Amino acid sequence: MKFFIDTANLEHIKEAEALGVLDGVTTNPSLMAKEGITGKDNILKHYSAICNIVEGDVSAEVIATDFEGMVREGEELAALHPQIVVKLPMIADGVKACKYFSDKGIKTNVTLVFSAGQALLAAKAGAAFVSPFIGRLDDISTDGLNLISEIRQIYYNYGFETQILAASVRHTMHVINCAKLGADVMTGPLSSIYGLLKHPLTDIGLAQFLADYKKGNSSNY
Repeated sequence: MKFFIDTANLEHIKEAEALGVLDGVTTNPSLMAKEGITGKDNILKHYSAICNIVEGDVSAEVIATDFEGMVREGEELAALHPQIVVKLPMIADGVKACKYFSDKGIKTNVTLVFSAGQALLAAKAGAAFVSPFIGRLDDISTDGLNLISEIRQIYYNYGFETQILAASVRHTMHVINCAKLGADVMTGPLSSIYGLLKHPLTDIGLAQFLADYKKGNSSNY
């Protein structure tokens, strides 16, 4: 499973990269605004800065909702850096734009996916990634993990190469369960990655080892 971080915060990206497990970055206009990044030129510069930190794919989202606008913005984003993946919304014109870019060899990430049918359309249009938002489904009392399972089965049935990018990951159990179900990628905040490190027995064991070392004793383990 690939680990992406879902943020526009450069310090968080650097920290995840330093951990040695980061495979890419996803971000969006809301996350950019959260970091105070506004205006087209500043946003484009920020995407370039992210690409200079990580070696993997960086999803950069279009703002337009019409085909021509998505193509125009997407081509501009793709020209920024070879690592850029053009992020498109799951709407009719987004699917058209996905097909346009895939025919040109430009990677796409179809986002805001909430059903297996939407994921099927994205795969048929040649998306490199499809992003089902599991956390947002959980928010409305719907099983987000079941959607991952459905998409995995469909892609397996027909040999689609589109990668399932589990998005809106909120916590460590989302990560673990997505891994069990065969999601290709997870994207979440830094806390969802660091949460995987934590276990009370690890902390207790390390504390005991250090205490025994200080006393000059050997521990039976």
